[in-house]
Amino acid sequence: MADVGVDETLLKSVAERVAGEAAELVHEAWTGMNAGRVVRVDTKSADTDVVTAVDHESERLVRARLAELRPGDAVLGEEGGGIAGDGVTWVVDPIDGTVNFLYGLPWFAVSVAAQVGGVSVAGAVVEPVSGRRWTAARGQGAFLDGRPLTVNAPERLDLTLVGTGFAYKVERRTKQARFVAELATRVRDVRRNGAASLDLCAVAAGWLDAYVEHGLGHWDWAAGALIAAEAGARVSLPGEDMELGPDATFAVAPSIQAPLRQALIESGAGAI
Repeated sequence: MADVGVDETLLKSVAERVAGEAAELVHEAWTGMNAGRVVRVDTKSADTDVVTAVDHESERLVRARLAELRPGDAVLGEEGGGIAGDGVTWVVDPIDGTVNFLYGLPWFAVSVAAQVGGVSVAGAVVEPVSGRRWTAARGQGAFLDGRPLTVNAPERLDLTLVGTGFAYKVERRTKQARFVAELATRVRDVRRNGAASLDLCAVAAGWLDAYVEHGLGHWDWAAGALIAAEAGARVSLPGEDMELGPDATFAVAPSIQAPLRQALIESGAGAI
């Protein structure tokens, strides 16, 4: 368990402040790009797995501000790497939803979480375009722009709206497509929005009843999973529910947890 002596309220404030500043940088770049400014783009694991110069700029800003506000804390970032420290470790996704960012689709965010012993204790997910700020601290609830969040309570599986996502590599994407095709026959509908942190926040807000995805990075779920959990969702992280797959992330409204989990298993989640 994480150290109970940390000040979660302070860490949440730092996460929100730093994520907000990075979101301003990202928003300015996004506005410029939509006006015709060229943004440098590279690839990572596949041609469809992109990283932009703005991702790097955003992470550098976050690291610099954390060094000022929390000197000595470790930082683990999607682009800059790093390792967990003995105390607080900040887990950073400088732009979650980079493909959306590049296409001009305004569903992307900056995610910053504080972890102790691998457990998220505070976090913020800030949307550059809308300005929405999703925040949570352990044991203190989850909030959207200061408004408390509570998950939905769907009564039936066939009335459940589920979010998901897909891997970049074709082999795994093919398995995920089969899984979603089967799942879609059992639930109200399936959504694929392209930013895991925001999908987890959507569960917290009741915009989705559940979310499941395989292969997420640590930075994808570190803040969003805490926000979902603090809003009342039942959350399992990679490695915690092997029947769903060793790298599955699952967040769900408690009222539908058991039947939806069973539907995921029967739809082939464990084989992805």
